[in-house]
Amino acid sequence: MPVPLCLCFLVMTVELRHLRAFLAIADEGTITRAAVRLRVTQPALSRTLRQLEDHLGVRLVDRSTHHLALTEAGRSFRDRAAAAVAAVDDVLTPGQGAGWPVRLGHAWSALGRHTVTLQRRWRQAHPGTPLELLRIDDRTAGLARGAVDAALLRQPVDLPDVRSVRLLAEARLATVPADSPLAGRDALTLADLVDQPIALNAETGTTTLGLWPPHAAPATVVSVANTDDWLAAIGAGRAVGVTTTATAAMYPTPAVAYVPLTDTPEVTVLLAWRQPPSHPAVPDLVALAQEVVRG
Repeated sequence: MPVPLCLCFLVMTVELRHLRAFLAIADEGTITRAAVRLRVTQPALSRTLRQLEDHLGVRLVDRSTHHLALTEAGRSFRDRAAAAVAAVDDVLTPGQGAGWPVRLGHAWSALGRHTVTLQRRWRQAHPGTPLELLRIDDRTAGLARGAVDAALLRQPVDLPDVRSVRLLAEARLATVPADSPLAGRDALTLADLVDQPIALNAETGTTTLGLWPPHAAPATVVSVANTDDWLAAIGAGRAVGVTTTATAAMYPTPAVAYVPLTDTPEVTVLLAWRQPPSHPAVPDLVALAQEVVRG
């Protein structure tokens, strides 16, 4: 259920500190840790949370357990509150009026082999507007919480007021330790990997055990938090992985070998942004990205 965000000038019952307090509690999971982070007392933080909930008319946090959990309304409100705080912070950042950067998020591998071309052509076409490429390890690459103006995504997201365009499709590759017998093969199938531990990033990765047939999936999973950890696990011989051609382009390393997979679907790369855009240069970025991938 969407929760309205009402910051009214006539009756200012909610201030920015209420949103920051709620976000700290959501991030930390306890009033105690959130109070330390914000440098306030626990009673004061609890009062701030109650004021926000009273204003919205909904319970945002379930206090029935020691480790606080967000309610359904709290989860819905979190992304919108984070976006609101990020927007205010952007407006108040010193020097933002000159050379205001457009922020492009990605969870991993950016735009693959097209990344440098996009950055160089943007700099030539828009010398007064820096393009900041930010790796943010969450499913929306920072778009949901307002940390970026646009995001390169490899899985669709269901967010209000978000538009996206398809840029390209990437072939999947097996990623194996460089000294593995599999590294010398011209091509591999999913069956070739089934008896190996598989490195999976459940937060931002596009690979799941569902890629394999139910009766023939890998028995062992090595969970990782980001691309760096994923590569380290494979390079050390602890696991194998599945990725796309973008990772091979962005992370060439002698520790692993990238081998084509012949029996897996391609991964679609999307460019997503909020509507209306949070930066006036977003339409130009969308147009240039589409032009770059077309070659």
